[in-house]
Amino acid sequence: MNDGEQSIFRQKATAARGAVRSGWDVLLHRGPSQFQFWLIALAIGIAAGFAALLFRKGIAALQNLAYGSDDPGHLHSLAETLPWYWVLIVPILGGLVVGIILHLFTDDARVRSVSDVIEGAALNDGRVEGREGVASAFASLITLGTGGSSGREGPVVHMAGVISSWVSDRINADGITGRDLLGCAVAAAVSASFNAPIAGALFALEVVLRHFALHAFAPIVIASVAGTVINRLEFGDITEFALPTVSVLEFYVELPAFLLLGLVCGVVATVMMHSIFFAEDMASYMQKRIRLPRWLRPAVAGGLLGVLAIWFPHIIGVGYETTSLALTGQLLLHEVVIFAILKVLAVSITIGGRMGGGVFSPSLMVGALTGLAFGLIATGLLPEVSGSVTLYALAGMGAVAAAVLGAPISTTLIVFELTGDWQTGLAVMVAVSMSTALGAKLVKRSFFLTQLERRGRRLAAGPQSYLLAMFRVERLMRKSDHERPAREEKCWELIEQGLYVDGNATLEAAMPVFDRTGVPFLPVVMLKGEGQPPELLGALFHVDALKMYNRALAAVSEEEHS
Repeated sequence: MNDGEQSIFRQKATAARGAVRSGWDVLLHRGPSQFQFWLIALAIGIAAGFAALLFRKGIAALQNLAYGSDDPGHLHSLAETLPWYWVLIVPILGGLVVGIILHLFTDDARVRSVSDVIEGAALNDGRVEGREGVASAFASLITLGTGGSSGREGPVVHMAGVISSWVSDRINADGITGRDLLGCAVAAAVSASFNAPIAGALFALEVVLRHFALHAFAPIVIASVAGTVINRLEFGDITEFALPTVSVLEFYVELPAFLLLGLVCGVVATVMMHSIFFAEDMASYMQKRIRLPRWLRPAVAGGLLGVLAIWFPHIIGVGYETTSLALTGQLLLHEVVIFAILKVLAVSITIGGRMGGGVFSPSLMVGALTGLAFGLIATGLLPEVSGSVTLYALAGMGAVAAAVLGAPISTTLIVFELTGDWQTGLAVMVAVSMSTALGAKLVKRSFFLTQLERRGRRLAAGPQSYLLAMFRVERLMRKSDHERPAREEKCWELIEQGLYVDGNATLEAAMPVFDRTGVPFLPVVMLKGEGQPPELLGALFHVDALKMYNRALAAVSEEEHS
């Protein structure tokens, strides 16, 4: 062996020894901590899974007490046999209890749900409100158990967030760890609630964390599997909906029809979302106009639901029975249209009346009805090239839900897992893609992000928008004792020109002023009473604001690509 070959051999050997030492160092110092984190993720998954299971069992027990049936799949059939006054009074009593709970344990009498979890992930280091979250879970349980027309995913997801927030506080988790644990809890709760492990994991990544960072994938999957195991130990390996036969797509002939169905579902989903927002605004306006106590608002909503349920008990609860009828094609066209309209009205009353619950299950029902109506019309017009109408119902169910959630990937998968039908993926994917693309243009990407926009939380545009709202001006300003402060006389000169920013404001208010005026700094003031001059606190320099903003953007990018 010559000297050149020996040199190359020594280089390779040295590199190999360095790689071994590096690997051992990672295993020795980072391996146990990573393993410990996965154990925490597993524990959170188990806790969130049991919480979701208890929530579901609690709804069934309350429904049994109120209506005499603990099976949500036959709730409206049983309600049809009950006296009309009982169908009317149960939602009113449920709404009254909900109103009292929210009045006593929340500062705004509002039920917490998925949108609050998204906000917690983006703005609060993966934390959500604890006291308000527990109160919201009880309120939603009572709502769903007494005829409220909403879904159980909203309260279940927030309840899981409360669990992960408690753990994050105990271990002093930083923002990245807190968000990862929140994702674990959400994935387990969704998986345990719907027996959908794949969709549960992707829901946490796509909807709550809103990124697919590799470091978060393994612990979230672990937690999701834990939640699914808990569900299957109780209910077995069964799907939520049973389809009579395997639907067959007539190859490519029907694909244009599913493209059109996706657009129709996007419009229906948008109408549903705007109906909820309109009902919420109208209810708030009437509450203020007639000076209705806030604790009575859910009871009034319950009364409206009870009146509807006397003639149309299909609106009671999450609507699984009607959804199953639609997926099996057992409804007539006029029934499908009426039930879809009434379900949109009922869920608008429920959520607008602040009774609690989520929008996912109602969107599944409305979507299945929309798809079945479309299928009945399409197969009636072109029977020679049409497949089963139940395939349209299945595709419609996924398309409306995906547009409402703004989550095409996880919704497509959850439809498969809820039905067990993996043969119709092409039709569902086509409809989902079209509905999501259209729905995102007509609202702020999804129902949840639009909710946050209405509260002034601009998360839909991404971190480049909402990060500015995270930093208060007072935190970044330079005071008079700074080594390079702003000249006081220049500050007062700018104040006289109306160029200043309040100390309690955020960079979201300050940055547009910098862009518009081009000044190097803005005086930071504390505004006093009318007729009194403001108090000068310091100055916010444009360069300081940009540095903080850039660091925050870099941290977000590092987390999303880690």
